[in-house]
Amino acid sequence: MTKTAWVFPGQGSQAIGMGLDLLELPSAQRHFEQAQEILGWDILEICQSQEDKLSRTLYTQPCLYVVESILADVLLDRGNTPNLLAGHSLGEYVALYAARVFDFEAGLRLVKRRAELMDSASDGMMAALIGFDRAQLEQQIQQTPNVVLANDNSPAQVVISGTPEAVKDVLAKIKVKRAVPLNVSGAFHSPLMAEAANEFQEVLESVPFADAQVPVLSNVEPVPTVEAAALKNRLQLQMTGSVRWQEITMQLPVEGIERVVEIGPGKVLTGLIKRMCPDLVLENVGSVADLPAE
Repeated sequence: MTKTAWVFPGQGSQAIGMGLDLLELPSAQRHFEQAQEILGWDILEICQSQEDKLSRTLYTQPCLYVVESILADVLLDRGNTPNLLAGHSLGEYVALYAARVFDFEAGLRLVKRRAELMDSASDGMMAALIGFDRAQLEQQIQQTPNVVLANDNSPAQVVISGTPEAVKDVLAKIKVKRAVPLNVSGAFHSPLMAEAANEFQEVLESVPFADAQVPVLSNVEPVPTVEAAALKNRLQLQMTGSVRWQEITMQLPVEGIERVVEIGPGKVLTGLIKRMCPDLVLENVGSVADLPAE
């Protein structure tokens, strides 16, 4: 039996029109209706909005959670079972849902509040860096207040987060092949999100977590666990903590994983994994057409 990990992408992987093909699945219709009751707006309407509402954090995160959860459910219903789970930032919530740590509704309520808090964050900036000297970058971050390494995605691709002044200061002092400011409202995955994280903690504490049915690698601590309390604590730290995706990726072969399936729109995570672990078999399930036969 091939040891398989499922990974779930986060914000930035969304695509206009995603999820529309899922309507042909009876189970998906129930989830879309349930989501509308909880959110007060229609996932599919946002996913095909010509005004690109989908790129706004408030909408992006719930839409990704719902679409990825439906795909995961169909795979599970058709007898596919992972040996390990992980998700990038928002994707960690889908990983926890797939591990049955909480049910669909509880997860969506958490994601809804997380999206509201992150969408209302301000005075922050994030920038993706491609092609840089890591030692030089880490030294500048260390010497510059109010900026951190927010997403350590791979040796060649990271995201820094902080006040606009601090981020621009770091970029001015390092050699980088490409720096792309991200279209986000705040300095996500940095200490500047502390106030939002404190508000979110109240909601998180009210949601019961069960032990995971499959081990989960968390963003802030890339060590597999099934323990409910540990998974909840890691999720609480996630809003201000760094996304350690490079470490998650390198942990996969250590855990004996031979195959990775990225569940959700796009191929961002499999692209990153391919460069770091070229021997792993990589697959993508982003639509009904990608699902295995019943």
